[in-house]
Amino acid sequence: MNRPIDNQHVIEIKALPSPRAIKTKLPITDQAAALVVETREAIRRILHGEDRERLLIIVGPCSIHDPDAAYEYAAKLKPVADTLRDRLLIVMRTYFEKPRTTVGWKGLINDPHLDGTCDIATGMEMARGVLLKINQLGLPCGTELLDPISPQYVADLISWVAIGARTTESQTHREMASGVSMPVGFKNGTEGSLQVAINAMISARAPHHFVGINADGQTAIIRTMGNPDRHIVLRGGGGRTNYEEEHVVRAEAAVSGEGIARPIMIDCSHDNSKKDHTRQGLVAHEVLRQFREGRQTIMGLMLESNLNPGRQAWKEGVALLHGVSITDACLGWNETEHLLFEIATAITPKPVS
Repeated sequence: MNRPIDNQHVIEIKALPSPRAIKTKLPITDQAAALVVETREAIRRILHGEDRERLLIIVGPCSIHDPDAAYEYAAKLKPVADTLRDRLLIVMRTYFEKPRTTVGWKGLINDPHLDGTCDIATGMEMARGVLLKINQLGLPCGTELLDPISPQYVADLISWVAIGARTTESQTHREMASGVSMPVGFKNGTEGSLQVAINAMISARAPHHFVGINADGQTAIIRTMGNPDRHIVLRGGGGRTNYEEEHVVRAEAAVSGEGIARPIMIDCSHDNSKKDHTRQGLVAHEVLRQFREGRQTIMGLMLESNLNPGRQAWKEGVALLHGVSITDACLGWNETEHLLFEIATAITPKPVS
């Protein structure tokens, strides 16, 4: 038999630099490490009810495709985060991997040059560089974990992670979440199913054994102890919203056995905003009303925001507008800043100094 059996549809297999090699090239600093440890612990205090005064706000671009625009956004967000720190714990969205329903640009790690060359080695290094610079600025970072190999390269610079609506049902991602060192939010399914997120929370608190890689990039057996710091993210689905009080009450009941005091985050975008970025503020205000009226199981909000509002279509060879999303439409910075101050004031109705 001369016909090949393996890799019949594979064009190339190319070695990726090891996590250790990239971390050695771009090492975490003491300042960044201290911020990550401090922020993870602060999020845990919110989750477990030790801090009931503040909301966790995950805010920033739907995806990062231009590092310079990301740094510009971070520089605007940092003073706001400092000013509102007594009411809001603000973490910047730094999303480098984008799950696609069919096909499309998969994010900075997969295709950093936006030209279809998929230079993943460069993308991994770029992502780590972005995280390092933003953490050095004093602003903690949150992201979605999509590829199960990526955490070995960047997780030490991440304070909070999401498992997305398309992957919450995946055993691989539940296993991965059981071993990461930061709090994890599981989104409900794309069709709105809450049960898949509940199942993911239960699975991720349990120990697991699975195949992964170690710091040297070698295939390894990973053994985890389970992650106690999990919550759900209500993002709507199937064309329906789920941020209203009836849905929050239902989510409370569904996770009551997990022993987490504040297990519910609301994603103000996606189906909750009916995919209209201008409606994110309306969603946020309704959630804040519930929180003020005693719905203390709500622990935070997620907002998709960029330097400039809306979105633009990416096409190879076509110049892009600065600071405009190429994935989901986002709020612009001016609206975002105003909304963050509104959220802070709504939590504690007194002037922000």
